[in-house]
Amino acid sequence: MPSGTLRIGVLAGEASGDILGSRVLAALREQCDELIVEGIGGPLMEAQGLQSMFPMDRLSVMGFVEPLKRLPELLRIRRTVFEHFRDNPPDLFLGIDAPDFNLTLERKLKAHGVKTAHLVSPSVWAWRQRRIHKIKRSVDLMLCLFPFETRIYEEHDVPVRFVGHPLADELPDRADAAAARNDLNLPAQGKILALLPGSRGGEVRMLAPVFLQAARLLWQLNPQLSFVLPAANQAREAELRKLLTQQTDLPVTLISGRSREVMAAADAILLASGTATLEAALVKRPMVVAYRMAALSWWLVLRLAITPFAALPNVLSGRALVPELLQDGATAEAMAASAEPLLEGGEAAQKQISAFDDIHATLRRDYAHRAAEALLELARG
Repeated sequence: MPSGTLRIGVLAGEASGDILGSRVLAALREQCDELIVEGIGGPLMEAQGLQSMFPMDRLSVMGFVEPLKRLPELLRIRRTVFEHFRDNPPDLFLGIDAPDFNLTLERKLKAHGVKTAHLVSPSVWAWRQRRIHKIKRSVDLMLCLFPFETRIYEEHDVPVRFVGHPLADELPDRADAAAARNDLNLPAQGKILALLPGSRGGEVRMLAPVFLQAARLLWQLNPQLSFVLPAANQAREAELRKLLTQQTDLPVTLISGRSREVMAAADAILLASGTATLEAALVKRPMVVAYRMAALSWWLVLRLAITPFAALPNVLSGRALVPELLQDGATAEAMAASAEPLLEGGEAAQKQISAFDDIHATLRRDYAHRAAEALLELARG
């Protein structure tokens, strides 16, 4: 039963945060007589009533150099947002992801008596665990998308709530492979391996050539096998198209975007480590995960990482469920050897799919409403 007025401050710095935030705002609106939303977000949150103080894309910077170039502007934006909410305190401030930007803002607001929450836990379970102390000073409530993330917060007496993952709510128990193949104009018969070498330029340069080498090895074993390769954006499509001019005999279909449909159409997936591995698991397609990076970056990862796994399905299941081929181990031969039994659809594939069903059930928690309920308890407590 809706009750009362809630005035909330929010800040999302990129499109993924806009999606997450819009769903929570919609759920909050169902439970409040009036919802007043201020801060920074994108078009989806604006459709839920957000009055954005700055265009969200002014915060969407990546890498190491670009944020340094934009630092004066970013600091000015954060100072303006802080002063606004300091002088006009909301019932609650919610930072969505963007931890480097949001945690400092949340800490300053909390010091001025504003209740603060943060949605999407930083990866303190994987590296830089000392950040937990800054988080504790910054937030009154951490909202986690994964159940294993809550432990470190509980150990440090940081209020935490596992709210589930929106993808688990959104995706069906079983994706329709025949429909996906039809929609993408792919062969209705025969085995298909999806190749997803990442969305960033560096990932594609490091992984796509090796993925195509692995595809060729598999094709030589099974000439009926075909491949589908989604391009994350126009820049990646141009890079991949250029690579494919050197592989004109290989049966590869290049698709603009539509990576989820590509996954659904495939019998198995070879993909870069990252958030796409979770989507692949929820689509219930067996996978091989690979990653390569610059030597210095890999050296740093080895010294900073505290988790034994890179792929989210392995982290979520707590075991080596899907093959991980990293750095020097990410060879075409290893990829082909790992993917071949998955394409056959036998015990190796079924073992993964059964575990993916368990992961899906664990993460399907009606994310938006659970997050909204937790925020209302904080605001009204």
